[in-house]
Amino acid sequence: MRDSPELTLKQLRCLLAVAKFGHFRRASEHLGVTQPSLSAQVQNLEAALNLQLVDRNRARVALSPAGRDIAAHAQRMVDEERAIIDYASISQKGICGTIRLGAAPTIGPYILPHLVSALHRKHSALGIYVREATPHDLEYDLANGTHDLLLTPVSASSAEHVVEPLFREPLYLALAVDHPLAGRKDLPAASIKGLKVLTLSARHHLHDQVTGICETFGAIPAHDYEGTSLDALRQMVGMGMGATFLPALYVHSEVRPNSEIVVKKLSGRTLFRTIGLVWRKSAGRAQAYFEIAETLREIARGKFKDLDVV
Repeated sequence: MRDSPELTLKQLRCLLAVAKFGHFRRASEHLGVTQPSLSAQVQNLEAALNLQLVDRNRARVALSPAGRDIAAHAQRMVDEERAIIDYASISQKGICGTIRLGAAPTIGPYILPHLVSALHRKHSALGIYVREATPHDLEYDLANGTHDLLLTPVSASSAEHVVEPLFREPLYLALAVDHPLAGRKDLPAASIKGLKVLTLSARHHLHDQVTGICETFGAIPAHDYEGTSLDALRQMVGMGMGATFLPALYVHSEVRPNSEIVVKKLSGRTLFRTIGLVWRKSAGRAQAYFEIAETLREIARGKFKDLDVV
């Protein structure tokens, strides 16, 4: 009976570097080893598996079909090694280092200050680098490694990402203070039939959701103007240009009792969006991300009573 192949993580990392750079010299420079040492590691891996993993020629080095399949498995193993190391570090020191957090602009400004403050109290060695962008851009930047973690509206799971729902956030109908519907205490969903509703641009998840609400209840989405921000929508509503739907976090932060608008919850129908954290399944800091998720849930429970924590 043949013994199991002697595989090492060092061999797998060498194979991954060759796959990334397509060149033995650049791969060896990246890993900080000599080129003969890297070549030997790849050859030892090929011998252990009895497979040719690399097609070698003078112009460029490329992985064979078997090499590509082995590299995919190798990446998962290297990621798992990183996860074990991160787990040990977090267990000893707490969360540390810098996390690059991408946030949707309709969420980030209204809850992230609470999160950053809470995390700083718990983990003084942790840094959070925040960048706002539309969900479409955030998803692209997560895939290419620009972001480690996203705070964004979520709708469906992904084969490549972990989607951790945090809470359901109500959407409130916003009207000018002198609008005929503004003074009504009970506002059933049927009352918005024929109502002109302003939306954000199509690059935001909220655009599709508000458009769907309009289709369901017979409201009329305004196609002649799309807001660039929630502030812009609020100001346009206050000027009587139409109604809109605003998320609860924004309402709590920006809509004052003497505001130019009033917000209403439609009776008999709860409108909401689900907010969550998203990260790559290959990420090595999943434990930290789950802890951040729980911190956000604590903030939601303690500071925003109308958020439905999941």
